[in-house]
Amino acid sequence: MIGIFGGTFDPVHFGHLRPALEVLQGLSLQQVRWIPSRQPPHRGAPDVSPEHRAAMVRLAIQGVDGFILDTRELDREGPSYMADSLRSLHKEFAEDSLCLLLGMDAFAGFTRWHQWQDILGLAHMVVCHRPGDHVEIPGSCIKLMQEYGCETAEQLRSKSAGCIYTYAVTQLEISATAIREAYRNGRDARFLLPDAVHAYIRQNGLYGQ
Repeated sequence: MIGIFGGTFDPVHFGHLRPALEVLQGLSLQQVRWIPSRQPPHRGAPDVSPEHRAAMVRLAIQGVDGFILDTRELDREGPSYMADSLRSLHKEFAEDSLCLLLGMDAFAGFTRWHQWQDILGLAHMVVCHRPGDHVEIPGSCIKLMQEYGCETAEQLRSKSAGCIYTYAVTQLEISATAIREAYRNGRDARFLLPDAVHAYIRQNGLYGQ
């Protein structure tokens, strides 16, 4: 199984990295492909360029076995729709199951995604939740969980796509928004993100440095 982790990563931080590592190891995934979004369709434009965000992901995952930077959304013009990326990945990895990794807050908005109905035909969904999470899940997503939910990793492996699996991860209350604000206000954001990413932000004057 191959993990797919998309996002703006503006910037990438330990709140992204630790859960992805836990899922990689806990579900024995072959790899997790990190896919920075060029133009996220459900929010405003990221603060820094796609090239900078990809460079920060590359630095953050360097040396971690199984973590791979995938730039297919950066190489594609227009809004970065996960359904399009999954179709591309499904062709490239036809013999492997794809597992889309997302947080509980992202899952709560899943039925507003572009062509969301197609996604469960292309991949499993691994919904990462943190102990103590209090995310309000709309009825449409609860219904999806009831219809497609599976309780064990073995069930996940028994099908090529179409399962929703919740996976508990370490609670790290780190926000990219708060990190950007810290840099803009001249505060130090070290220990919220890898040192190499912090150094890159400083060297390139990102986020108002």
